[in-house]
Amino acid sequence: MACIYIPVQNSEEVVQVALDQLPLDATDIINILKAEQAPLDLWLTIAREYFKQGKLEQFRQILEEGSSPEVDEYFADVRYERIAILNALGAYYSYLGKIETKQGEKEEHFLTASHYYNKASKIDTREPSTWIGKGQLLLAKGDIDQALNAFKIVLDEDGDNVPALLGQACIYFSRGQYSDSLELHKRALQVYPQCPAALDPENVEALVALGISDLQTNEANGIRSGMEKMQRAFEIYPYCAMSLNYLANHFFFTGQHFLVEQLTETALSATSHGPTKSHSFYNLARSYHSKGGYEKAGRYYLASIQEVNKPQEFVLPYYGLGQVQMKMGDLRSASSNFEKVLEVQPENCETLKVLGHIYVQLEQKERAKQLLKKATKVNPQDPKAFLDLGELLISTDECAALDAFETAHNLLKMGNEEVPIELLNNIGVLHFERGEFELAREMFMEALGDGVWSNFIDSKTQSSFKIVAQSNLFNRAQYPTGISSSLRQHTELRLFHQLEEQGISVELPWDKVSSLFNLARVLEKMHDSEAASILYHLILFKYPDYTDACLRLASIARAQNNIQLSLKLIGDALKVDEKCPDALLMLGDLKLKSDYWVRAKDIFLRAKEATDWQDSYATVCLGNWNFEAANHNEEKDSKLEATHYQKAKGLYTKVLLQQPDNLYAANGAGMVFAEKGHFDVAMELFTQVQEAVSGSSNVQMPDIWINLAHVHFAQGNFALAVKMYQNCLQKFYYNTESELLLYIARTHYEAEQWKDCKKSLLRAIHLSPSNYTFRFNVGVAMQKFSSSTLQKTKRSVDEEQWKRSMSATKRKNKLHTEDESGQGEKKRRKGDKRKKGKKICYESEEAEAAVGAQEEMKHVDATCKYQMNGIEDQVKNNPQDFLAATGLEDSDAEDNAAAPSSSAKGRRLALSESDEEEPMNVGGAVEDEK
Repeated sequence: MACIYIPVQNSEEVVQVALDQLPLDATDIINILKAEQAPLDLWLTIAREYFKQGKLEQFRQILEEGSSPEVDEYFADVRYERIAILNALGAYYSYLGKIETKQGEKEEHFLTASHYYNKASKIDTREPSTWIGKGQLLLAKGDIDQALNAFKIVLDEDGDNVPALLGQACIYFSRGQYSDSLELHKRALQVYPQCPAALDPENVEALVALGISDLQTNEANGIRSGMEKMQRAFEIYPYCAMSLNYLANHFFFTGQHFLVEQLTETALSATSHGPTKSHSFYNLARSYHSKGGYEKAGRYYLASIQEVNKPQEFVLPYYGLGQVQMKMGDLRSASSNFEKVLEVQPENCETLKVLGHIYVQLEQKERAKQLLKKATKVNPQDPKAFLDLGELLISTDECAALDAFETAHNLLKMGNEEVPIELLNNIGVLHFERGEFELAREMFMEALGDGVWSNFIDSKTQSSFKIVAQSNLFNRAQYPTGISSSLRQHTELRLFHQLEEQGISVELPWDKVSSLFNLARVLEKMHDSEAASILYHLILFKYPDYTDACLRLASIARAQNNIQLSLKLIGDALKVDEKCPDALLMLGDLKLKSDYWVRAKDIFLRAKEATDWQDSYATVCLGNWNFEAANHNEEKDSKLEATHYQKAKGLYTKVLLQQPDNLYAANGAGMVFAEKGHFDVAMELFTQVQEAVSGSSNVQMPDIWINLAHVHFAQGNFALAVKMYQNCLQKFYYNTESELLLYIARTHYEAEQWKDCKKSLLRAIHLSPSNYTFRFNVGVAMQKFSSSTLQKTKRSVDEEQWKRSMSATKRKNKLHTEDESGQGEKKRRKGDKRKKGKKICYESEEAEAAVGAQEEMKHVDATCKYQMNGIEDQVKNNPQDFLAATGLEDSDAEDNAAAPSSSAKGRRLALSESDEEEPMNVGGAVEDEK
């Protein structure tokens, strides 16, 4: 049994005090100590024993009485013991302030502690224990820098002072300077190797530290053990802020937000330590963030940031605040916080990706590209990074975008992850634009997966309902020319009703509609219009308001010269959306073709108004209308003609000012200059358009080659003109376009190359045997050849007329509906039913987008025929007799006598007015999703 002995004053007797039997009331002990004027070290010993027994009030009473003025005055010459008592009181009140939850009382305890330390300093300003106590007080208050200075003062005098070394090590640890902290701990052990081990099983700090070590293993057993230690620390002392924070973090991931908020609020009231409070605010912010309380979450993230000096100390709240700001639309503030995250973690892939996404929206494309490219290099196995990069590059570098998309696709496939439909759709679109139709088809089929559509496009599939579709419903030969368009539409949709009646699923999820539409566009490009039509009808069967499918069917119908059905389908689209610009422009084209000039112009104006007068496509249509109006000036009013040309030029120029790379506007402007005789300017424009088109695998504009050839012809460069015509004939028409053969014949005629002229006309007759004008022109060429052979010097009136008719047949403007530059308004109009993503328009080879020139060369309709001695009437009324007389009788004349003077394909003829115009391709868009 441990005892202490208090000497009795003026006697050799002592008072024995058993330390394990100290009285509950410390007054008796205090009276004895004061009466006997006991040494101050005995006061300290008894007070310490009370503290060990948890009797803190008695501990405080003894020390406060031992530092009272009268005792202090009596022991004025005793320095160390007086300082020790004052420092013990300072440490006691520092501890009370640290654990106090009420801010007012906390600060009061800290003030009392400061009072005792200052009083001790007055006794000896250099006493190390006083500075160590002050350092601990400053640490409890969160004043890290001042605490470090206090410990430094001690170490400057005594570099081996263990408490000062441990205090400084604690500060370095809290700042994340773990290597420095470790060195100081090692140094303390070297100085005091016999220090006692931590043998207190209920030491809260030790339990928390061991718990953190277990948690950082990131293994199930380690996490379980770590949380058990944190819970034990909480049970021992429920106001340890660090254990509260770790428990809150655990309950956040288990979704128990009520406990998270309770624990973090307790932690905030239990500490004033900045980094610890920062973690508490962060946990609270995360809880509100996950519940959708963005405003509160933002405030707590900001509070967490304010508790640290720089992002390096604690970077997570910067990331969380950036996420909240991005959610609330404050992109600039969000980018600033994410940039701070990158300062600390420059290769954080998630931050790189989210910052790239923000900079895309802020129109800082170059910075976005740098970040996303870095993300793909940091983690080349991250498909999302490549997907984001591809979406950024798709508008500027389609080749690089395709590479990025295909990498993302391959990574997802290798990881056995689901490939998003949007990704497959984008890959398909890019292959389409490169003219790689088979690859595009494969991508769209992969996006669609299994479904009823497979049976309409896979030639290897021999399902019963495909045979029904081919033999009964979609055999075009069944439909008479005059069949009601509504009946035909109903008949084609009947297939899907039959399939449902047979129990066959005809499902089409909405997220697959765009891919199915795009697949149909590919089939059109691959010349399988029948399969494409079935897919368009399937879309309309499930989604009757899908106007794009309506317009594609209208374009196909027009290509097949079924104007009635085309008009009906356009009308269906306008019933869904009476202001649909695509439908209006297509309707305007059909009206213009039918010579309804006023009506066509009104419709074009309606289309332009529907897009707030910003639609460049409609503007080009109006320009083309004015160009054609100038050419159809039957009264030959030069003033009216000049007015129309000027308006056409102004409209083309307006589009070019907004979109300098709009090829169709440039082509139109070139036509105006050529018509006015400014061949050099026209040649320059046509050449630039030709170069731009040649660099695109998707856009086809044969008219550019023809227009250039016309200019060469007008300038007398007959050899170049012939070469240009022949290249166009081979490149775009596979040597099957009779109109181009007539242009070549005309050029040979002007060059007095009679044999070549005759040869070209005979080829044209082979392609269009029912066109008697070709045969007549052969006769003229043969006559000219005979005349030249006989060295006749005088030309006949007939020759002069035919030559004039030849010279008048200049190719007029053909306006395609799509804008090859990717910037026309046609590319954006899909309605609000379309998924997000860019839209890309394509022309149909069977249905060229042409608004102008539908009445080409109308003013030379009959000038190719002789108009003297009744020959014109003979050709018109008795063509067979005339042909027989010239030795060019057509064996099929009886069958073809009633046929109109147009080619079988409905293309324009050069020397007679055509009854058919190349159809306009409207609504033909392959769309992609993002």
